[in-house]
Amino acid sequence: MIVRTLAPETVKPALTAIDEIAFVDVREYGQYGEGHPFFSVNLPYSRLELRAAYLLPRRDCSIILFDENDGVAQKAATRLSELGYTNLAIMEGGAPAWAAAGFTLFKGVNVPSKAFGEAVEQTCKTPRITAQELNARLDRKDKLVLLDGRTLAEFRKMNVPGARACPNGELGLRIGDFTPDDTTLIVINCAGRTRSIIGAQTLAHLGVANPILALENGTQGWELAGYDLQVGADPGELPEVERGAINQHRQRAETLRTRFAVPAITLETLKTWQVDKTRSLYLLDVRTHGEYEAGYFPGSLHAPGGQLVQTTDHWIAVRGARIVLLDDSGIRASTTAMWLRQMGHDAVVLDRNVAELAALESGPDAGPPCPETLPLCPAADLAGKISNGAALLDLGPSQTYRKEHIEGANWAVRPRLADLDLQPGQDIILLSAERAAAELAALDLRELGIHSLSLNQDGADAWRAAGLSITATPDRPADDLCIDHLYFVHERHIGNLEAARQYLAWEINLLNQMDDQESSVYTIIN
Repeated sequence: MIVRTLAPETVKPALTAIDEIAFVDVREYGQYGEGHPFFSVNLPYSRLELRAAYLLPRRDCSIILFDENDGVAQKAATRLSELGYTNLAIMEGGAPAWAAAGFTLFKGVNVPSKAFGEAVEQTCKTPRITAQELNARLDRKDKLVLLDGRTLAEFRKMNVPGARACPNGELGLRIGDFTPDDTTLIVINCAGRTRSIIGAQTLAHLGVANPILALENGTQGWELAGYDLQVGADPGELPEVERGAINQHRQRAETLRTRFAVPAITLETLKTWQVDKTRSLYLLDVRTHGEYEAGYFPGSLHAPGGQLVQTTDHWIAVRGARIVLLDDSGIRASTTAMWLRQMGHDAVVLDRNVAELAALESGPDAGPPCPETLPLCPAADLAGKISNGAALLDLGPSQTYRKEHIEGANWAVRPRLADLDLQPGQDIILLSAERAAAELAALDLRELGIHSLSLNQDGADAWRAAGLSITATPDRPADDLCIDHLYFVHERHIGNLEAARQYLAWEINLLNQMDDQESSVYTIIN
């Protein structure tokens, strides 16, 4: 198919001039993290069809595709067209052309959210505490509570000793359960800077009377100060919220929305928006995972509030889209919407207790339907298939392949399947724990003339049990071929102090890399 192309000089001003626009980087995660435009959102070609409907809810929205000038954007355009998207363009020249035009390629991920945290600290003068000061207070047994604003899974990996887990999105709802009185010092930490700042400032904006500080540089700053982190700690359960306190929280939420001009809409308005074909709509439930699965509004996705602010581009690709946040008490949705609006998004709150709405669905979100065309090949049959000339393509993460894979298997990633020396008529067995990703690869392989395809979803343990030889290749694939893996300071959480220093320096310097257009979308209210 023929898709119109746009020069970088045309694309860049359009990103803040058009009412609704999505700038979609279809490169793999590692490529994206090594350098991408500020307003771009990563939707890797290897998973394109699995997330397109979520990230790009309106089929005729203006979508500009971005690649490495390697033809992947054209492939993505074809697939999106098959899904019904009609307003597609490709930025000509990809990442090299963007840089050649004098525009910045930002390293790292979640850049708009990270830079926003730095801007909030500068504008609001968020008070902070160093690791050394915090350690001294802990040694003295000062009256304080240290709250880790990351996800519970991140807390399990490592935490500052003595910290308690409370994801940022839950702070406004549960802070009273962590503090015995309003003289207790509250310290918020994350792994680096953003969630420490946003968490502390959220409580300040809510009018919490306690002294509130952000731990400077988070767990990385703690390690850089020479202190040990706790590994594998159980975050425990979040405190139960008394149902009788819901009305009190709703009043606090309303006060916050008034102060920060956060609109609340009725259920009738939401239903009107859901059938409005002229606007993109994101319907996001910011409660905990358990609450969401117990009963969620049809069509809504789970997006815990703290992470929605921290990793906004994971859920929202269309600039200018409508974003409706759902909650029970309103406090979580209101604090999240407050920040999203200051980041430049059109976020509002549904003024209803979502848990009390009729016709709720329950259970995990099933995700988009994916046809199951690949016959399964059990581990016990692999040896025989290999002896008869079958080739194995391992579609798992490149770093997992390096650690262990079936001897003779080749690592493969969807955008580069055409680079493999595969012959039409050859028997190919795809190795992937995730059927949906394998089905997408199979789609492309069939277009290359390869139709004898099957799938093995077992892992290394099952392969060993079947008598297959498992090997490691620490240097293969070569680093430059591992386009799914982000090498940028990836060792900062496993004791590499120099990587931690580089990461923190990168985070602090983000605002200095932004131009006037990129900075203009923030409207920070103190």
